[in-house]
Amino acid sequence: MADATTMMTMDKGLDHTIIGESTKSFIDGAKGVLEYVGIDIDTLARHSSFEETCYLLWHDRLPTASELEAFESDIRSCYDLSEGLWNMLEQVPVEAPPMHMLQSMVAALAFDDDDCDLVTPEAEIRKAIRILAATPTIIANFDRRRRGLDMMRPDTSENIATAFLHMLNGEAPGQASARALDVCLVLHADHGINASTFATMVVIGTQSDMYSALSAAVGTLRGPLHGGANERVMHMLQEISGPDVVESFVLERLAAKDKVPGFGHRVYKAIDPRATYLKTFAESLASETGNQQLFDMSKRIEQIMEANVGSKGIHPNVDFYSATTYYSLGLAIDLFTPIFAMSRNAGWAAHAMERAADNRLIRPRCQYTGPHGASWVDIADRS
Repeated sequence: MADATTMMTMDKGLDHTIIGESTKSFIDGAKGVLEYVGIDIDTLARHSSFEETCYLLWHDRLPTASELEAFESDIRSCYDLSEGLWNMLEQVPVEAPPMHMLQSMVAALAFDDDDCDLVTPEAEIRKAIRILAATPTIIANFDRRRRGLDMMRPDTSENIATAFLHMLNGEAPGQASARALDVCLVLHADHGINASTFATMVVIGTQSDMYSALSAAVGTLRGPLHGGANERVMHMLQEISGPDVVESFVLERLAAKDKVPGFGHRVYKAIDPRATYLKTFAESLASETGNQQLFDMSKRIEQIMEANVGSKGIHPNVDFYSATTYYSLGLAIDLFTPIFAMSRNAGWAAHAMERAADNRLIRPRCQYTGPHGASWVDIADRS
């Protein structure tokens, strides 16, 4: 029995399916190119800020000085939570997985928004700003609570990276640490139609709200095949007892055909362009924070992998050196993926707004492989 799917092409992972047009990010995996709205990622990492990068993704152009100042002011005015949301955060079990906590709290931001379902461009940007601004407050204060510390209100005079580290640690971070996190946020802000961005677009395609779309994205990012790679990199580094056993550790993994976390990418067959600048940044930060051995082990792993599998297009990705960077900043390992989400809010919202402006309900088909004409059996006769 045939149906309409017989005229369609099977593409299980949608690797070869283009679902629409976008101006947000361009990826050439063969050449190792990543651009946000036409600007290469290395230039943005060196010269831009996370807030400016958000503006670029949401408006398809760089802001003027006055536009950036106003945009930063809008974001900072939304750092704080309502008393109801502070109370809700205080009730979250401290043993809860951080990504489950974050998904719930992002969805809960809709509780205070009477215009949650308003879908004008202005309303969508306002909601996107609110999620972007509140997420650092939520993550930092959840971590404070589980460490037995009082929750801390954000400092609205600081940028996102600085305010987050200030809340997390209870003191203003050094300039190098704040800049390191800011660079990581820029590097992770968008990356084409990855799984979590696709989830965002599916939700927005139903004309649901921004809070629902971005909470769905958080849940998608939580999956070990998507987010969390930098957490696995750090666990691997901790598993290695010292520099002398790095080579044997890596070669044993390769011989067993086990994956080495932080290497290879679904898209890139050349070096991940996000990893290039981050490697330099990770080295300087590791040196400043007494984690030089950690960086040296990472560098040695990269050398061994390049010698053994580099010719197959398996190179370090952004997660490999972001693990060293986050650990050097003193971040708990299970906060690595929430910080990824903190950054990717920018790209998720950008694609959500772009999709809403030219929407079509996403409704793929699947090839049915079950039986036809099956007989009904009365429950008394079923064995």
